[in-house]
Amino acid sequence: MAGIVDFEISLPSSRVTVQQMAAKSGLPEEEVRAVTTCDSIPVLGAGEREWELALRAARTVLDRTRVPPSAVRTVIYAGSGEWDVPFWTPAAKVAHELGIERAYCFELANYCNAVTAAVQIACDRLDRRPDEYALVLIGDRVSTMLDYGAPEAKELFNNGDAGGALLLSASGRTAGVLGSAMCTDPSWSDYYTGVREGEKVVIRRNGHRDGLGDAYIETFTALTEDVLASVGRDITDVAYLLVTHGDRRIHERLLRELGLPETKSVFNYHRLGHMGNADTLIAMQDLIATNRLARGDLVLHATSALGFSWGVMAMEYAGP
Repeated sequence: MAGIVDFEISLPSSRVTVQQMAAKSGLPEEEVRAVTTCDSIPVLGAGEREWELALRAARTVLDRTRVPPSAVRTVIYAGSGEWDVPFWTPAAKVAHELGIERAYCFELANYCNAVTAAVQIACDRLDRRPDEYALVLIGDRVSTMLDYGAPEAKELFNNGDAGGALLLSASGRTAGVLGSAMCTDPSWSDYYTGVREGEKVVIRRNGHRDGLGDAYIETFTALTEDVLASVGRDITDVAYLLVTHGDRRIHERLLRELGLPETKSVFNYHRLGHMGNADTLIAMQDLIATNRLARGDLVLHATSALGFSWGVMAMEYAGP
């Protein structure tokens, strides 16, 4: 079964505080904290670049597993599509820095759902190439596209930055990928868009529209049912459901809708905010580090993104 050999998350060196956001937006600190649900969020510092976070995580994984760079034949860089440098391939840059010279390198832009799609694509390729490895990189720099001076953008103030790397093979020794279900509701495609202000791209919400919360619950519920049916399991088999940290209320509501207790999920809102594509992997890392996973446990990763896209991936823990 294709899956994850090892993975690592890399956080930036700086943090933006609720006090700083409140001062720039003119909003009360309590109102900002109601969105962030923590006092500060990791963000890229001066001179830091997202591809360097991904590189750091990838080096850690390759060193830890002792997999030679020559064995990696696919490199996918998953993120928002707004890279550090315009008209540039961060997948190839990271590969070159690692000494991976004969891999097919490309980017997959689908915001905070990109890693789910990238892992599935990598696993599909590995099913046909069992002697190779694939490297999925995470590169998120959403904080650099936020305007903390715009109080109407406060719903996005919980977004931070993170890098990461997942090494995959035809036989994942950390977690096997059983399958996934993904879909997009294109009627929300213009709800958020980026606008160029000088040299910076800033995210703007185009008015307000009701129903997005319901769309999250309905879509996540349907995708969870679809992926469980496709792998021959049901909700009672789920050890953990890990959810993108966009909104804690949606997270809690989804668990209730599926009949799962909060003990079958991981909540990191109090310390990190929304770390983009890294959210569910940070949660998985926490479960492994605290010995809360047993071999054979079924773990669902529920991810979502602007556009709006959703995905649910089923993994079977294969660790000790």
